Amino acid sequence: MLKVENLHAGYGLSEVLQGTTLEVPEGKVVALIGANGAGKTTTMRAISGMIKPTKGSVTLGGKAIEGYATSRIARLGLAHSPEGRKVFGPLSVEDNLLLGAYNHLPMFFGFRSKAAVELGKVYELFPRLKERRTQSAGTLSGGEQQMLAIGRALMAKPKVILLDEPSMGLAPVIVLEVFNIIRRLKEAGITLLLVEQFAKSALEVSDYAYVMEHGRIAIAGTPAELHKDERVLAAYLG
Repeated sequence: MLKVENLHAGYGLSEVLQGTTLEVPEGKVVALIGANGAGKTTTMRAISGMIKPTKGSVTLGGKAIEGYATSRIARLGLAHSPEGRKVFGPLSVEDNLLLGAYNHLPMFFGFRSKAAVELGKVYELFPRLKERRTQSAGTLSGGEQQMLAIGRALMAKPKVILLDEPSMGLAPVIVLEVFNIIRRLKEAGITLLLVEQFAKSALEVSDYAYVMEHGRIAIAGTPAELHKDERVLAAYLG
């Protein structure tokens, strides 16, 4: 579904990614773990078009998308739930969700009626968002904002979701709730690339995982294989 080959990207003269290669098969959850500064978030940004790769390829459903504008990539079926959630604080919960649907629904006539189906699915997954649908997003708790960010991505009916650091800044009990949500997405057959600081939790919900070091993939395998790798045990699971 999503393939990244020999990807190079960075900021200005600083090249962060130095030949990153990974694959996310349809209907699978793939984790990307590594130390801070390894290049995980940069990988997400390069895939979704937030920064332009200088070399390499990104294909979505067999179509090359590297170098495309973020809006075009989104229309092709890739949703990015960024690090830090980035909800629109002054807008209501429901308006935040509706913004996620603009790429695939009519802009004027019939938008609300057609969006109602997707809203229903998101509210079924996140009943708390339904309870707070008229509340300003900026007044939600951190965990609720993370639910909103994931719900907004789901509203786009994406082929692939990039989920960047969903547990960042959340209390441990809310982190458990977020990972239960990821399990439900997995059960629903959602294709997901997950960047996560808690390697153990990421491996528990993943079908496959990559370990990134210094802008490259250093280790790859199933969660069972990585749990047996001494380097992974020492650095991330000890």
